[in-house]
Amino acid sequence: MKKTLPIIALTCATSFSASAEVRINGFANFIGGITSSDDAVYGYDDRVSFSDESLFAIQISGDVNDKVTATGQILARGENDYEADFEWAYLTFQATDELAISAGRIRMPLFRYSASSDVGYSYHWVTAPRSVYDVGFNNIDGLKLDYSNYAGDWEYNLQAVFGTFSSDLGGGRNIGDNVYLFSAEFTKDWFKVRGVYGADKATFTRDDIDGTIASLANAGLTQLADSLAADDDTGEFVGFGVELDNFEYFASAEYTVTSIEDSFVPEATAFYVTAGMRVGKFTPSITYEKFEEDDKIKFLDQVAALPAEAQPTAAAVTTGLQQAVMNEYSLVTLGLRYDYDTNIALKADISKYDDDLNDAADATLVRFAVNYVF
Repeated sequence: MKKTLPIIALTCATSFSASAEVRINGFANFIGGITSSDDAVYGYDDRVSFSDESLFAIQISGDVNDKVTATGQILARGENDYEADFEWAYLTFQATDELAISAGRIRMPLFRYSASSDVGYSYHWVTAPRSVYDVGFNNIDGLKLDYSNYAGDWEYNLQAVFGTFSSDLGGGRNIGDNVYLFSAEFTKDWFKVRGVYGADKATFTRDDIDGTIASLANAGLTQLADSLAADDDTGEFVGFGVELDNFEYFASAEYTVTSIEDSFVPEATAFYVTAGMRVGKFTPSITYEKFEEDDKIKFLDQVAALPAEAQPTAAAVTTGLQQAVMNEYSLVTLGLRYDYDTNIALKADISKYDDDLNDAADATLVRFAVNYVF
């Protein structure tokens, strides 16, 4: 099915062109990497790999009428053996000069580079900082309202998103129902600031985790099992970003907090700070990023309230389940971008990866990339 998508899309585009102009664009990232040890960092180890972060995409858009456009993006990722799939597929109604309403599968405005996070050419990194950007809910099936205008010297953009999502995450399935998200971005000259808040009814399933929680329920500890399960619980996402860019020097940062409070999932905090300069065709930069999950074990009060004979098993399962999914690491990355020619950028970076929970997993990652758009 997935392999037939490009054929279907091109057939539709050909048919559509009879009544409207069809625009076809694309982009690609060819990325290779290797680490200093056999410990994996972002899928790389001590053997050179070119597939984990590489991708190729085609975007097709066309005017349905004067106010409605249709957009589809077909993307093939190296980590998925380049199987093509629809990343985006939506209609946009331009209600006014300031307000646009989109419906379908769309990208949520979680981050500064959400709309172009797959387009390596659009930023100075080899890839956008994964400690922040690597979340399991980038796309949503639903509605998006996009309003842009000016207030004095400030330009602002307000977005609201409503819908559902379902995606693979960490070997399991991540599901969000009743999703709503609001973002606001304000720009004045060389300064930009943005904020975002979202919430949903979150469910996460994975066979080993589900089996562990079920063992508690089978032992009669149903209340504790229900507390640990991430099943239709309230999830929240909060983000903040700031950027300074005078076209010669730039600096920016983004900070996010993700949580599913009534579950085994720990609260996750992530941020990055980056700075660089543009010298002709060269853009050297440095980036520090950090990912940290709360190491406080939840629901120990419920364990303490259990009969004494049940506490050892309940405590072991409750503690072990939460510790098993905790993660904490940081990276310092030195990067260089070279704009080789029109629409083509060459990049290389070196990152020092520090695993704060396992020093033996520390490694140095070297990556190089060719990014282009067409």
